[in-house]
Amino acid sequence: MNKITFKEVGKFEETRFEKIHNEVFEDAAHASKLVAHEIADLIKQKQGMGEQCVLGLATGSSPIKVYEELVNMHKEGLLSFRNVVTFNLDEYYPMQPENRQSYYHFMHQHLFDHVDINPENINIPDGEVPVEELHQYCIDYEMKIKHCGGLDLQLLGIGRTGHIGFNEPGSHYNSGTRIITLDHITRVDAASDFNGIENVPKKAITMGISTIMKAKRIIMLAWGHKKSDIIKETIEGEITSEVPATYLQRHKNTVVILDNEAASELTRIKTPWLVGQCVWTEELKRKAITWLSQEVNKPLLKLTDKDYNDHGMSGLLALEGSAYDLNIKMFNVLQHTITGWPGGKPNADDSKRPERANPAQKRVIIFSPHPDDDVISMGGTFSRLVDQGHEVHVAYQTSGNIAVTDEEALKFAEVAKEMISGNEEAFHQVVTSIRNKRLKDTDSPQVRKIKGLIRRMESYGATRYIGLKDCNVRFLDLPFYETGKIKKKPVGKKDVQVVIDLIREIQPHQIYAAGDLADPHGTHKLCLDVVMEAIVQLKKESFMDDCWVWLYRGAWHEWDISEIDMAVPLSPDEVNRKTNAILFHQSQKDKVMFQGEDSREFWVRAQERNRATARLYDAMGLADYEAIEAFKRYYF
Repeated sequence: MNKITFKEVGKFEETRFEKIHNEVFEDAAHASKLVAHEIADLIKQKQGMGEQCVLGLATGSSPIKVYEELVNMHKEGLLSFRNVVTFNLDEYYPMQPENRQSYYHFMHQHLFDHVDINPENINIPDGEVPVEELHQYCIDYEMKIKHCGGLDLQLLGIGRTGHIGFNEPGSHYNSGTRIITLDHITRVDAASDFNGIENVPKKAITMGISTIMKAKRIIMLAWGHKKSDIIKETIEGEITSEVPATYLQRHKNTVVILDNEAASELTRIKTPWLVGQCVWTEELKRKAITWLSQEVNKPLLKLTDKDYNDHGMSGLLALEGSAYDLNIKMFNVLQHTITGWPGGKPNADDSKRPERANPAQKRVIIFSPHPDDDVISMGGTFSRLVDQGHEVHVAYQTSGNIAVTDEEALKFAEVAKEMISGNEEAFHQVVTSIRNKRLKDTDSPQVRKIKGLIRRMESYGATRYIGLKDCNVRFLDLPFYETGKIKKKPVGKKDVQVVIDLIREIQPHQIYAAGDLADPHGTHKLCLDVVMEAIVQLKKESFMDDCWVWLYRGAWHEWDISEIDMAVPLSPDEVNRKTNAILFHQSQKDKVMFQGEDSREFWVRAQERNRATARLYDAMGLADYEAIEAFKRYYF
């Protein structure tokens, strides 16, 4: 494989909007393998010429799968790193290399400890350089890159500020390696790795824009919805120091590798009718007409032929005949997504409803990645299913222990220590462990157990409030999660088997799972992968013929209205009931450890998101509800 591979298997088409070559892939893992193979081909080519291969390397979540594939190739005897020299982009300052948050630790954990690279060929900015020596150190780092002949290939990620390396907004095109003050947004995004923003260093050493731009080849990676806005600015916007990644528009050998979520705001993907002729599938019609309604701020039934023609949709109009026909059809499609009976309405015509009428009482499994996602994301629907007599089971996939603060755990441990006699020593050890914990330390098993129990008891409080029996609440504690660290183990057969066993036991008519891939620590994605793999392995069993899968989204992002297959309206009382259920999760209130870029508390996010969905339906001319929870059906 080589650089041509991307052109062959990707989906890139030149448009007048895009200024950097980019490729979009369904799966980030597959794209990462292609990148790894390009890097491997370059290493081998240099080996054949008897030359060193000089790589600029990035850290963060984006390149992890690339490094995994490079390690796999090495272990299989297909790749040697003996001729490789590496220069990392950046490092926090100050930072000790043995600290698990350091990029030194990251690179050794994910790549260097597993391949045959000469340790003398590894170059990572030193986070312990004395302040008075920093200026000369940065000059020397630049000179060492030049002495090696420059970077043959630079691997990049991108931050939400548009930074590449740690070149934050305002970085000059001619900037070299230097010390820099980190943007607040960058520190917020790193907060989960440091157990709070207060522990994130405020400075870093970074290669400069000029250094990066001198690389012979640049590959930038971006995965996930939260990168979509900055990717659009980078690829389609004007070159500006406020978005340093836009400087890549001046580089003649750059490719940006994206998954569908990261590419979702690009014009050719979000609104392809503005780019050129379209094949008007039913899905694309729905996307285009709901977009048009929002763009011109008109209800669906008031859209005119002129609205369609003025917004690049004349081809659709010619295909369908008139705006009137299109409007009525789309109005009916959205109308039929709305139901107050998420489990199906008994003894009713279900031909225009999102769920089946029969069986009247369904067996339901709600998979919740963390012990509060069920009520945050679908608390109203959850309550409605219970009230309408369905057999509802909730399965909490992980303990959620890392999201409990040390202060919260200490409070509970001290209460337990005071109340329970005869076992004071065990609680004394827990209290001592928390009080003496350093930033780089991992919680002990006893501390993780207490934190997990806090989440568990909060979950019982919420489900009891909704009316669910304790026996219908399952805590799966999937093994991949139980590391005590932000970084999880890879999903394995044991994780999948736990979910298979539960589905086989319940034989559900409905499965609800978290389809939100934007959560800042990636657990939702891994939990969804487990459920999907379980479904793949079970789908040939007869009971699965009657099982429908509904995906909800979590606290970070909602389905686009064109994607919604079931919309469950909530009354004001139901919104309050949902909020009260969320508030049982007191350890997640006031101090949210992993809130991502959104500083609002979860109950506030849920209320505002559900009300925004209701307003959107209302603006399109449908019924005006207090709030709406949205679901997308997954077909297997």
